[in-house]
Amino acid sequence: MKKTANRSPSQIIKQTMGNEDARETLRELIKSNGDDYKGISELIGRNPSYIQQYIERGTPKILAEKDRIILARYYSVNQKILGAPDEAIANQGLETISKLSVGVSAGAGNLDQMESLAGKIAFDPKWLRQFPYDKKTLSIVSVDGDSMMPTLSSGDDIMVARYDGARRKDGIYVLRMEDSLMVKRLSFGPTGMIDVISDNPSYSDWRNIDANTITIIGHVIWVGRKIA
Repeated sequence: MKKTANRSPSQIIKQTMGNEDARETLRELIKSNGDDYKGISELIGRNPSYIQQYIERGTPKILAEKDRIILARYYSVNQKILGAPDEAIANQGLETISKLSVGVSAGAGNLDQMESLAGKIAFDPKWLRQFPYDKKTLSIVSVDGDSMMPTLSSGDDIMVARYDGARRKDGIYVLRMEDSLMVKRLSFGPTGMIDVISDNPSYSDWRNIDANTITIIGHVIWVGRKIA
């Protein structure tokens, strides 16, 4: 499919932004560039009548995100004029991880409680791939307390990968112990015993704890904090 642009995208945008109609914008882009509905449908991997149905009949009501991305790149325009919501623009190409309003030093809580959702934080998917965990198992919670100083400070955001029991290696974990949700360093012994360690020497450690007396919620794999 050959593009034979007669007008620049900015000229088309100025003409069509007034009615904020993504269908009319796409119709004008296709017409002005000498394209056709069939060719644009094939460009985004859809059946030949897909774009015609979208523009003329309103089916689907909105373009799928992957379709908008391809069309925005093809016509060198912002996704916004093709109907993208503000959130899609802000997070284009990023993966979002849920942040939960749970403090992890004391108090009841569960990383699966959706009523505790406090928001989402976006990350580069390439950066996330450094961790050997499915994105669906990740959550972000806040540290509450100083028992893990200087490694973790109160108010730090930590990314937690839900624990499945498959990876038993020393590290920092979120766990439930004696009805409290806390973040501690764990050292796994060869006989099923666990050391529960506070990095802050002012706090006590629990040595040779029976693994059955604690519930490991997740493995802490990243920390973010304010520096001022």
